[in-house]
This record gives sequence, C-alpha cells and structure tokens, in this order.
Amino acid sequence: MTASHSELIFTHTPMSLWVSIIFVAVVIALAILGWKRSSWRVTIGWLELLRVLVAVGIAITLNQPEWRETFKPEKKPVVVVLHDTSGSMETKDVTNLAEPAAEPMSRTESAAPLIDPKLWDPLKQRMDVVIEPFSSSDDPPSEGTDLHAALMRAMEQQPDLAAIVLPSDGDWNTGSPPAQAATRLRMKGVPVFAVPTGADTRLPDVEIVGFDVPTFAVGGKPLRIPFSIDSSLPREEVVAVTMTTSTGQEVRQEFTLPAMGRFQDAVVWRPTEPGKVKLTLSVPKTGAERNTENNKIEADLDVRKEQLHVLVVDSYPRWEYRYLRNALERDPGVEVKTLLFHPGLGKVGAGRDYLKEFPKDDELTKFDVIFLGDVGIDAGQLTVENCASIVKLVRDQASGLVFLPGLRGHMATLLSTPLGELLPIVWDEAQPRGWGTALPGKFTLTEAGKESLLTKLEDTEEGSARVWATLPGFQWYAPALRSKAGTEILAAHATETNQFGRVPLIVTRTFGAGKILYMGADGAWRWRRGVEDKYHYRFWGQVARWMSYQRNMAQGDKMRLFFAPDRPRTGGTLTLNANVIGVNGEPLRDGAVIAQIVSPTGKPFSVRLLTAGEETWGLFTGTFTPTEPGDYKVRLSCAEAGTALEVLISVQGTRKEKRGAPARPDVLREISQLTRGQFLGTTDPAIVLAAIAALPDAEVIERRVPLWAHPAWAGALVLLLVIFWIGRKAAGVF
Repeated sequence: MTASHSELIFTHTPMSLWVSIIFVAVVIALAILGWKRSSWRVTIGWLELLRVLVAVGIAITLNQPEWRETFKPEKKPVVVVLHDTSGSMETKDVTNLAEPAAEPMSRTESAAPLIDPKLWDPLKQRMDVVIEPFSSSDDPPSEGTDLHAALMRAMEQQPDLAAIVLPSDGDWNTGSPPAQAATRLRMKGVPVFAVPTGADTRLPDVEIVGFDVPTFAVGGKPLRIPFSIDSSLPREEVVAVTMTTSTGQEVRQEFTLPAMGRFQDAVVWRPTEPGKVKLTLSVPKTGAERNTENNKIEADLDVRKEQLHVLVVDSYPRWEYRYLRNALERDPGVEVKTLLFHPGLGKVGAGRDYLKEFPKDDELTKFDVIFLGDVGIDAGQLTVENCASIVKLVRDQASGLVFLPGLRGHMATLLSTPLGELLPIVWDEAQPRGWGTALPGKFTLTEAGKESLLTKLEDTEEGSARVWATLPGFQWYAPALRSKAGTEILAAHATETNQFGRVPLIVTRTFGAGKILYMGADGAWRWRRGVEDKYHYRFWGQVARWMSYQRNMAQGDKMRLFFAPDRPRTGGTLTLNANVIGVNGEPLRDGAVIAQIVSPTGKPFSVRLLTAGEETWGLFTGTFTPTEPGDYKVRLSCAEAGTALEVLISVQGTRKEKRGAPARPDVLREISQLTRGQFLGTTDPAIVLAAIAALPDAEVIERRVPLWAHPAWAGALVLLLVIFWIGRKAAGVF
C-alpha cells in the first residue's frame, strides 16, 4: 500500500486553544520587556526569541498535533462464489413457478447462472470474483458435503476476502459443523450471502429404500426377499413392483402404497440353476411422482447347490435335541450326523446317521457346524483332545459352533478345557445346573437382535420383534452371569436380571475365522405350538446357514476366501480371511497373500493378508473399510500357492448424498446470520448480483502519528530549554 494523502491535524478544544494563545501572548510580552530592560542587547534578544519558541512549542503540544496518512488498498477485494457440486445437487426438485407442470430442474441447473463468469462482469472495476466448486474429501468427493472445509479454505486462500456467495442445498453430512467456520468468518468481518437451492419438502416421490437380498440362496428352495418402499405421494396409489433376474425370470406383485408412508413386504422367488444372479427390483412412475431415479435398486445373489454338513453332539435325548435333529434332517440343504453319548448306558446312540465315536481330525474338518448340547468331559463324553480339535476347526477352518446347555449342567465341565475360551458368556459356577421357573420365561430382542438375520422370524424388523415377544416361553435357562467382551447379545431374558443386568440368552461372537452362538434356554422346541414348524424350522435353518456360510463363500483348489460381517456395510470394518494351501499340499505357514480390490466406482487398492499366528497354519487375515455401497471385486493371489481366486463382495449401505432428500435452508440461514450476511432465498442472478454490488467499497486505511507524544518532539523542547538556560548563564543573566 502507498500513502494517498498526508496532513497535519490538531486535536484541540476551545479551552486549549485560548489557553495557548494567552500563554504565548504573555510570554511574548515578557520577552519584549526583558529585552527592553537589557537596553536592547543583541544576545538577550536571541535568548528572548528562544524563550518565545519554547512557549510556542508548549502551546502546540497543548493542542495535540498529529500527522495523519491515508492509504488505499493496492489490491481489489475478493468475492468467492462457492458452488455445491455434491451428489444431492443432482436432485430434480426446483420447479418453475410460471410453469408448475413442467419437468423440475436439478439443483445444479438452478444454480448454474451464478457460476457464469459473465454475470460478474459489472463488478470487475471494484472487486475480483473467484468461482470455486466444493463437495468433500470423501472418495469420490461428490458423495459428501463439507461446508465447514469449503468456508475455511476460502478464508485461508483469499487474504483480501470481502464476501462469500454460497449457492447450495445446505445438506452437509461430513466434516465439522459449518457454524464453526461461520463464527471465524464473522471475526474476520466476511459476510456470507446464502443462496438456497432445492425444495425444503419432498416432491411427490416413490423410493425403494430397502432390498434385503441375502448373501446366497439355495437352488430349488423358495427365497423370501424383503423390500421397503417410501412414498411422499399425497394419496394412496396401487403400485406394481417387479423383480427381474439376469437369467430372464420375472416376479410381479401389486399392492396399495399408503400416502406419505412406508410399505414393507417380500418377494417370493425360487432360484433354479446355481451361479451368480443379479436381481433388479423396480416400480414404475406412480401418480404425480416427479423423481424416478430412485425407483430401481439392484443386488447380486449367489445361488448354490447347498449341502451343509452338521454334527449334533449331546448326552441324553432331551426334547430340545430331538426337535433340533428333526428340524435339521428335514432341511434338504443339510446333512446331519449325530453323536449321542448316553453316559448311563455305557454305549452311544445308534441308528441312521449316528456316529459311534467323536470324529478324528481329518473327518471333523468336513463339518460346517457343530451343535454341542448338554455335554462335557465327564466319563463317557468328550475328551480334552476332542475339545482342542473343535477349537482348531472353528479358529482355522471357519466352522460354526453352537452351545446348547441343558439342565444337567454338563457344560460347566468344559470351562477348564480349550472350549472354555470360546464360550461367549461368563458361567455362574455357583449354579452350574441353571435356573428353573414355574412361569414360562420370554425372550426379548436387543437392538442388535432386531437387525440380525439370525433372529429374523418375519420379513420386517417390527414383525420379527413381535413374533419373539409372543413365542411360547421356556421354563429353564442357563446360569449365564453376563456376556464376555467382544460378543454381541441378540436376546436376553425379558424379566430375570442379576447384578450385571438382564440375563443373556442368545449371544454371538467370532473366534479366529469361525462363528459361535450361545443359546441359553432349551425351550425352542415349544415354538411349534399352534404353528407347527413355521418358526422352529426357520430359526434353526438360519442358524445352520449363518454359522457356516463363510466356509462356502468362495473357494478354489488351494484357496478359500471368507469375510465378516456377513452383511458388510459402508463405513464398517470388513475382515477378509483366507485359507491357503501351499504347492506341497500342506497349509501355508508364511507367504504373500494379496487381495486386489476394485470398488464399485472403479477405484483399485490392495490389502495384504497376514498370517493369523504360528498355531493357525494356512489362515491369513486382513481388513479394509468399504466407503461405497455396491459390488467390490476381490482378486486373491499368492505366489507360494501358485493360484488365484476371484470373488464379488456386495456391500450394503446408503449414500451420504441422498438424491431426492429435502434441502436444508435452515443450515444456510444460520451461516448467513452468524456472518452478518444475507439469506437471499432465491437463485435469481439479478438479485444476487445486486446484493453483492451493494457491498461498501474497501475501507481506506488511516495511520496517525501523535507528534505531541512523540519522543523526538519532547526531546526538541528539552533541547531548546537547555540552550536557553545555558545562554542566560553565558550572558550573565541570573
């Protein structure tokens, strides 16, 4: 900056001015009188003149002289136009008031005139206009809106920032609250002119919000696929939903969609041939619907020719054992082997599919799920070696293990074996045989249980919870004090509590590569009352498949890939596990197992799977966090095994940037208020331009130097006084 104007000014009052004049006049009169008394000596004349100069200096000081300089900025002020390029701006909900029946524009289209450089040409003489897009730091960036980061970046990058124009729908969903950036802008004196885009209420719309396709299905077996549809239509409409498959099959279903509500139902379909199938659920344009982009949803399904291998181990043929075995045997996708010890008889149970002894290690690896009933390491039952073999099977081979304790309390003896670590609850050793009740107990689902596929007895979460609340009760439950760390409680006792809270009844956990389930009540067989096998068979069929699906996810000659959780969601940690066999046919102890992953949008990245430990030969594990919903292509390779394996992992989740969601002008209004800007309420370019043109010119910077208080001024007066005093002495005046 250069000074454009300089001047000397006085900050005086009438009193100080008159005092100064009188003071100087008196000093002048005294000076003349003194010079006259000296008979007009020249030396005295100079001394008296010096006296007058000192008096004048003092008089000037009394009127506070200041040197003022004014500066004009060399640079023009900057106005930044921050326009939102996030995905929600694609929503077409901006209607033309002159033509309300016309197709609505997208929010991006309505804001487009504001990012045209020609619009700002009239302001070029006064200010510079910078147009910048913003969205987020997510990947991809358009799948998030970070208003805070955009405002802060504008403030940091533009030191001469005068104002911000913010055309956006206000739908921020990542980063810090924008109010924090607005507060910083207010401290800097930078106003924000908010230009809202989009409707703050949903236009008439039908949206498919849920399509719960399972991980896999069994060929030839009916499959129920729940779906949910939201409606913002003003009246009920008859809608036909259609599910088509990539194999050419089609399922059509009609229903009445409630006004301003949600409809939940399920499509029933019987897959035929095994293989990968893409399912597409769609609804046509309905009523006065404006947005049809969310009327279709796709998901992949793996259809298999299933044959699960299940081992049921128990001590006595109690009711729970009998009905469980019956349910599994009647499932066409399950092959059941049974080991019934009969400790009191001295021999094991015999018959079709009964085993004479606990399987050897090589035979045990064939089983996908093991059900351990009321058994322990008492005489004539399991051995410690058997327990260690089960642990290895679960940890290394991704098999499932179900604990089904009974009232004889044999399971308490497993606490001192390797299986004790796998039990997901803390056993009450003071009451090893559990608790009996005269009144039937009830299950109550936890929040995790309401969302779990394992406990889903109806197609909707609400319906499933209602079924669990009305199921016939149980009159015995195991002595579980609490669940262990790292477990998940799906159901608890509805009424019984202890010092740790409600008694846990259904608890799950993972161990190594496998899954573990604890069922703490033996009354599931009673669920058949009045409904036959409807809920009993469904539950145990889901348990068998949920516990074993990882072993059959994807496998080749020398590799098997499985992952957890079974329904991956965006933002959650996805664990990849792989069993790898070396070229010599033995489990690989060490090697480079690489998972090359391609996201649904085509972004590639790699994850190296590390060995799970010295005792877990052949098991490698690694993690990554999916950020996008859709299908991830995973290619697993290992040079030491000389092979590769490809698999498709479907990740569920909702986008942060929801197309069709209402705009949030309240966020923009808060920003404009905090920064003392304006909430314009329209995207009319003329109104926005006029608001920016009304900004005042850049303030002239003024700098004042108070001469009356400056050390140099005081020094000059003192110097004159010293000279005056010395001169008097030298002239002989005392």
